[in-house]
Amino acid sequence: MGLVTRRLPPLPLRPGTVGGVSAAALALACGEFVRSGLYAAYLPQYAPHVLHLPVTAVGVAWTAHFVADTLMRGPAGALIARQGPRLVMLGGSALSLGALALLPLAHNLWTLLLIAALHGAGFATLWPGTMNLTADASREGYQGRALTLVSMTVVPLIGAGFLLFGAFADRPDAWPLLIALGVQALGVLAALVVPVRRPRAAGAGEGTETDAPPAARARTALRALAPLLPAAFMQTLTMTLLGPLLFTLAPRFGLNYWGMVGVLVLGGVVAYASFPLTGRMADRGHARLAVTVGFALLGVALGLLATTPPAWAVYALAVPAGLAYAFISPGWAALVSGTLPEAERPAAWGALMTVENAGTALGPLVGTFAFERLGAPGPFVTGAVLALITASGYVFFRRAFPRQQGTGAA
Repeated sequence: MGLVTRRLPPLPLRPGTVGGVSAAALALACGEFVRSGLYAAYLPQYAPHVLHLPVTAVGVAWTAHFVADTLMRGPAGALIARQGPRLVMLGGSALSLGALALLPLAHNLWTLLLIAALHGAGFATLWPGTMNLTADASREGYQGRALTLVSMTVVPLIGAGFLLFGAFADRPDAWPLLIALGVQALGVLAALVVPVRRPRAAGAGEGTETDAPPAARARTALRALAPLLPAAFMQTLTMTLLGPLLFTLAPRFGLNYWGMVGVLVLGGVVAYASFPLTGRMADRGHARLAVTVGFALLGVALGLLATTPPAWAVYALAVPAGLAYAFISPGWAALVSGTLPEAERPAAWGALMTVENAGTALGPLVGTFAFERLGAPGPFVTGAVLALITASGYVFFRRAFPRQQGTGAA
């Protein structure tokens, strides 16, 4: 027919693993959808009017949930290594569903805190389970792209949960809670389809998990994990500084609500459009370089935003900021999956996620403190300094990270 057909790029997942990874991602997406909508949008309305608790109780409940989630990610990773992803993710999803079902009984603060903590402990299984399963199922040389694809598929559900529950939060009936229970129940069903055992990572030899004694394996995992811990903390701290302040700071740049939404959308479009190129760079043995470039770009963008430029310049700076995220996300994913030993990766990654969560928790606190002390430029100056310190750390301590070989993957 005279038509020239181009071969489509291969999926970053190995044949036979797409269904299991999709099920894990769906279970995680359901969990994120429910918790973002529940704690940020629904409970602030539900607690005072139905449970007769003050709004401050919701903040304490969110803290209890987040602390439980953070503390349980390490044990969740260890359980995944021993029991496989299905049992752990199914148990976590079911525990979350049970906690949500108890919510109408929370007529005092301590009951609400217990429910929130149980919910956090259940949720703690979802990210380690999904990320480890994705890393194990990735095609050789596609780990960074596979992990980024899955995480970026899940992230929009966080905003969707907030928007949906925010729209229904003031309803006097039980529909918002029923929606939460229904979505979480879908997460439980999805967890039933997650593979019982971890698929052997591409290129892993037989006996990988049993050749070395446990003590030697633990020492190997700790040596690999050590250089990643400060990097994990610094980058989540840096990336979450501005979260609660963006719309507060928008008028300082001459932007209204929708103007700031436009800036965020532009940055997101740039990031998503750049992922194929930056992910290929990370997977070809340049993961550390990708993360370094990303944080250098982020530091420059935040430093220029600290000068409070006019609105048109804020839109222009959304481009390097989005490109920075496009380098950081697959770069970090490829660095972690290439650094942690395959046999011990679930437990080690669970511990790493605990440190990441600590940075996520402290980021907004540091950002708001800088805003109160230094005004509008404060969070941007602080973020720029932290981003450049992080980029410098990857340069000066490069010998702490193993040299990763390129795979030649397209």
